[in-house]
Amino acid sequence: MSTLVVPELDLAYPTLGPAIAEFIEERAVFGPGSLAGRPARLTAEQRGILYRLYEVNPQGHRLASRRRFQRGGIEVRKGLAKTEFAAWIAYVELHPEAPVRGDGFDADGSPVGRPVKFPYIPMLAVTEGQASDLAYSVLKYVVEEGPDSSLFDASLDRILRKGPSGSADGKAQAMANAPGARDGALTTFQHFDEPHRLILPSHKETHTTMDANLPKRPLEEPWALYTSTAGQPGQNSVQEDLRSEAESIDRGEVANPKLFFFSRWAGDEHVDLVASPATKHRPEVTKEQAFENRVKAVADATGPTGEFGPGQFEDIASRWDRPTADHAYLERVWMNRWRRSGSVAFDFLKVKALEKQDEQIPDGAFITLGFDGARFKDSTGFVATDIRTGMQQLLAGWERPKDVDEWEIDPLEASEALDDIMVRFDVWKLFGDPPHWIEPMGDWAVKYPDQVEEWWTARPKLMAYTLRSYVEAIDGSTISYGGTDEQREDLLRHIGQAGRKNLKIRDDEGQPLWVLQKQDGRDDLKFDFAMASVLSWTAYLEAIKTNAKPRRRAKKVPRRLY
Repeated sequence: MSTLVVPELDLAYPTLGPAIAEFIEERAVFGPGSLAGRPARLTAEQRGILYRLYEVNPQGHRLASRRRFQRGGIEVRKGLAKTEFAAWIAYVELHPEAPVRGDGFDADGSPVGRPVKFPYIPMLAVTEGQASDLAYSVLKYVVEEGPDSSLFDASLDRILRKGPSGSADGKAQAMANAPGARDGALTTFQHFDEPHRLILPSHKETHTTMDANLPKRPLEEPWALYTSTAGQPGQNSVQEDLRSEAESIDRGEVANPKLFFFSRWAGDEHVDLVASPATKHRPEVTKEQAFENRVKAVADATGPTGEFGPGQFEDIASRWDRPTADHAYLERVWMNRWRRSGSVAFDFLKVKALEKQDEQIPDGAFITLGFDGARFKDSTGFVATDIRTGMQQLLAGWERPKDVDEWEIDPLEASEALDDIMVRFDVWKLFGDPPHWIEPMGDWAVKYPDQVEEWWTARPKLMAYTLRSYVEAIDGSTISYGGTDEQREDLLRHIGQAGRKNLKIRDDEGQPLWVLQKQDGRDDLKFDFAMASVLSWTAYLEAIKTNAKPRRRAKKVPRRLY
């Protein structure tokens, strides 16, 4: 078993945890499921995490009895009731009698707790539907079915805490966007559900806004809780940032950490998870051995809680044997290992390492262009490749704004952008995908007959080999990515968001060929700039193959007068 628990336990810090744990088991119930409505029962591990989350500064400290941590992170495998646990914590943070804030010490030196005054609890998830379906929905069930239901007024998107006169004096709210300016100033506790999925710029902006709201009510000691499984490395998710901070604490790089972080995953000793034939370097791994290895790995990632029912680990391990199983995804969610999903097209960590932060393609450079996108729905862009260096840059791009349904790129604007590129650079070829842009591309071909070419991406086998060449460039570090900060961020984001779809044909090495598609079927993960990048690189390879030369530009030569 591998764990990351930071900071290390220091018994000098007392905790409100025992009183809060007792309160949960007396006043809360299990959420929807096999135990629905029964009195809540904390596992030993949940109890231990609760104790750490509610540590307070000791007597004699300048901030005696106030919270030690401003944030808490829990990262464990799927199916360990972390969402329900988060709902119970939200329940005590909302409850008018729960002892969740330090109020001094008793005669024995133990901390005494009090409830939060006028709590405001935003509970964020990736989408609006998910926000109401996950931790918030469990909290709603707990307040409605528990013994203190009369103290609350719950609806589909908000739960009010009733004051002595019956008016609201606190609120929990499901949301997929940042709190408004008015509500944001009231935050006392906030929860982020599955933050490994918070990867888009809008997600990160929302998280930044909510985090900035925490210091606004210092008397109530606001804090945030993150509950997640492992994510995909390189996506720069909120969870990846949080884990990176926890690892820096573990290395001793943070003097006074304000983050408590707990993670457990299947240790590196658990290998050979799929069957494989014998080679000269290793013995055969049979299906039976691989299955048993997976059962042990899942048990290791689960920890002392064990199975929730007979045969649970075997049921999970059998998922690897399904014909379309994404082994990396299964390893990530059931063993809590950070793994790149099989549905991701490119290794983003390798792509990120090729970023050139202080470099741009200079004006006048000999370049190739790639063009791809949807005129009415997603995004469209021109990506250049410097033929001399192999560096790529997003020269022009358009994306449909968030929460806008009716949207269209003005063809004239795209044409003007191309004209500007043609003036600034020596363009050898533009490879463009015509769908949605047939008429404008026809006009471009008339205007630039030697440079603009249609390159249809809807040719699976040819597209698959083209993508393989692009991956080889990444693996061999022959490609790089430059431009302004905004250009690099947008291009690399699209490359990281590109998904893959395996074809039913294989290459000469027996590996499945694949093409690009939306990752995990998510429409919000756009990748048109990535496709433009691939087309630009394809034109670049052709330029290299044909030994293309810069077009000689006319020079102004002084005319001899006598």
